[in-house]
Amino acid sequence: MYQYTAFDRQVVRQRAAQFRDQLERNLAGELADDDFRPLRLQNGWYVQRHAPMLRVAVPYGELSSKQLRQLALIARQYDRGFGHFTTRQNLQYNWIPLRQAADVMDKLAEVDMHGIQTSGNCIRNITSDALAGIAPDEIVDPRPYCEILRQWSTLHPEFAHLPRKFKIAVSGAQEDRAAIGWHDVGLQLLKNEAGEVGFKVLVGGGMGRTPIIGSVINAFVPWQQILVYLEAIVRVYNRFGRRDNLYKARIKILVKAEGQAFFDAVNAEFDKILTLDAGGREHIIPVSELERVSRSFQDPAGVRPATNNFDPHRTGNPQPAFLRWLERNVQPHRVPGYRAVTLSLKRVGLAPGDATADQMDAAATMADRYSLGELRVTHEQNLLLPWVREADLAAVWHAAKEAGFATPNIGLLTDMIACPGGDFCALANARSIPVAESITERFDDLDELYDLGPIDLHISGCMNSCGHHHTGHIGILGIDKDGDEWYQVSVGGSDGSTLSGASTPGKVIGPSFAADEVPDVIEALIEVYRQQRLPGERFVDAARRIGVPPLRAAADAVRRTTARTESADPALSI
Repeated sequence: MYQYTAFDRQVVRQRAAQFRDQLERNLAGELADDDFRPLRLQNGWYVQRHAPMLRVAVPYGELSSKQLRQLALIARQYDRGFGHFTTRQNLQYNWIPLRQAADVMDKLAEVDMHGIQTSGNCIRNITSDALAGIAPDEIVDPRPYCEILRQWSTLHPEFAHLPRKFKIAVSGAQEDRAAIGWHDVGLQLLKNEAGEVGFKVLVGGGMGRTPIIGSVINAFVPWQQILVYLEAIVRVYNRFGRRDNLYKARIKILVKAEGQAFFDAVNAEFDKILTLDAGGREHIIPVSELERVSRSFQDPAGVRPATNNFDPHRTGNPQPAFLRWLERNVQPHRVPGYRAVTLSLKRVGLAPGDATADQMDAAATMADRYSLGELRVTHEQNLLLPWVREADLAAVWHAAKEAGFATPNIGLLTDMIACPGGDFCALANARSIPVAESITERFDDLDELYDLGPIDLHISGCMNSCGHHHTGHIGILGIDKDGDEWYQVSVGGSDGSTLSGASTPGKVIGPSFAADEVPDVIEALIEVYRQQRLPGERFVDAARRIGVPPLRAAADAVRRTTARTESADPALSI
């Protein structure tokens, strides 16, 4: 993990002190709410439906056990005993009183954490593959580059007031586990024929009201020049991006409208920066800087490759539950003798991505005992232990069961992504958590889940798409109809992973459904899949082959059944 320097700590602690002064002046009536609003947003503080919400940055998803314990302490002392891990590898608190906000920022600064640039029209938290640095299919470890990007973008004076928020994702593996095509800028690390490291750059991706997959603007930018190229992209966006319409302000709209003209403007700006001596020197990454940052991402002390072949039947735990957990929650590792273990935050009674303070402490203890003090936050809203010895897997399974992390459902239907929705968010049109709970309860049979195979189900409470419904094999979007909550369903979406195929938005299967109809609709779609799937065919592939009409017909039958039931029972039609 990256180790903060004295300068890094000074920046974070000074920012916390500045925020305390701003908060105290606001509470004393010396700083108006309208003037305080952009200041709190720059530090990750929103005012949501019921209370302030704090978004804490977890850059490229890496956490230490010490940091996670501090997050647990904050949840216990200042919130209501839990936090919510998001698809962008952040943590959110939903109930911290604003008068205690500065105390929380000081607590975060004690462990090199903050909420800087987790909100506002700026470059947000840099995200990456949760398996970065340990994946067997990795081409180049993206973490040193992510850290350099974090330092470059944090408090960048020119990019603090962009037309709209700006998100960057980086992948260094053959499989895209960072959904780079769905970001304002997606970066794919690769090596050319000469073995030189560079980036394929995608631009103009995004979800929301207009889902668009990013386009390749440059097939190979040498790593030394990547800050120059990003500077050029964001300068052009800052200059020409829409500021008169919130819904048309994202870079995806500019790229779609201008096409090649946007690409030409970026490349001209890139050449201009490179030809100016001062600008070129300022933005070129020195080899010495990459080496300095990379030293923080060497294998932790204590990693010892092993040559023995792992046999689960020798662990003393050959029972089916353990074997299922090994199959679903344990991933291969580039270091022989090690595995990556996902701690599932998806089970009945727990909102997807939520972890209690006790669970955070338990995960931190597991990280200390079994993962050299390190964890990751995954895009799918789970936690991951990246340095587990194969010899410790049985012990990790027992610890995970005790803490409630051992549900063997990773990649299956109930390992769903969901935003907090209308229970917390002031922007949401509908609630996400009750829908997620009802689906989890409906599909609580592990034998059934295993028979169905991999299915990504994503739920968003509004068109802002924080639950990434566009990318779900099954996507659910909450919408408002005359003040009532309804849900639109889509099928066949992809985040760009090998399992799902090339990035693509799902196709809507028809008019929206009432909340109590959604589990029946999902079951109807699953039944079509059961009846029509080919041997070994996954749901997403079957849905694309079958097409929308039969899926729509099955879903519409649910609506007709509900209508008949209500008309037959006068009490239900009131």
